[in-house]
Amino acid sequence: MRTPSSLITLGTAGGPSARPGRAQSSNLLTVNGTHYIIDAGDGVSRRLARAGVDLRDIGIIFITHHHDDHTAGLATLMSLAWDRQRVKPINVYGPPRTEELVQAAVRYCAISAEIRIADGGRTMPIAQVFCGHDRGIGVIYQDNNIKVTAVENTHFSFHKGAAAGKHKSYSYRFETPDRVIVFTGDTGPSAAVTALALNADLLVTETSSCDDRKQAMIKDGRWQAMTPAEQAGIMQQATQGHMSLEAIGKTAAQAQVKTVVLSHLTQRYGSTDYTPWADEVRKHFTGVIVIANDLMEF
Repeated sequence: MRTPSSLITLGTAGGPSARPGRAQSSNLLTVNGTHYIIDAGDGVSRRLARAGVDLRDIGIIFITHHHDDHTAGLATLMSLAWDRQRVKPINVYGPPRTEELVQAAVRYCAISAEIRIADGGRTMPIAQVFCGHDRGIGVIYQDNNIKVTAVENTHFSFHKGAAAGKHKSYSYRFETPDRVIVFTGDTGPSAAVTALALNADLLVTETSSCDDRKQAMIKDGRWQAMTPAEQAGIMQQATQGHMSLEAIGKTAAQAQVKTVVLSHLTQRYGSTDYTPWADEVRKHFTGVIVIANDLMEF
């Protein structure tokens, strides 16, 4: 018997990288036939096509934060839905500046949309379809299928100066008729995220290793291209703005979740096998651990 909800990890790559086997961060939650997108990194539209989803049916999107590996596919996704005759609004919810992001997407697509209208295939202005909504924390969305609660996490907590407190990063809890699914988004260790994940059936977590990340950057030349200040900055971001594998395991254990889905996988140094990372998480969490791949269904 088919359950009311299903989750497909559309894109499972972490960070601003182009990788042959993984699209950037995106997820599809379907509840009673209604689709919800969580993050829209590059490749989200192609993965939805591979999953057999009609892009015209995408009307609700949640963004965890505004790094481009979580948003780069947003304009393309919305534009393709509009091109395929969607007339109902596509509502995008997220932290402050989500409305600004969607307005920028309208401007990005405006020339093509103007030509499409001149071609005769469309009459609906694209700005009437793209709708962005800035949300605070707490319950940010609810319908007959889902209840969505947001907390601010620690992904940007190390920012200083003019940037301190300016940018927000959220984690989301989705309550559906048959289970609870929590998305950490990108975050460092966070008591708020641990509380949000309490007794969740699925915890879809960002996954990275600072050491592997540094070695991968050295291998492809990015590290050598940085100034010492940039090197120090990226290491601060890697250690304070993201969870270590140990932190993932401890968060899952403290929250007593049933299953951890390791996604948003940053590059490994010299390997594409993430089993050693799962083994590190397993030292602190005794529940089920799954290493996500693109188009894996839960």
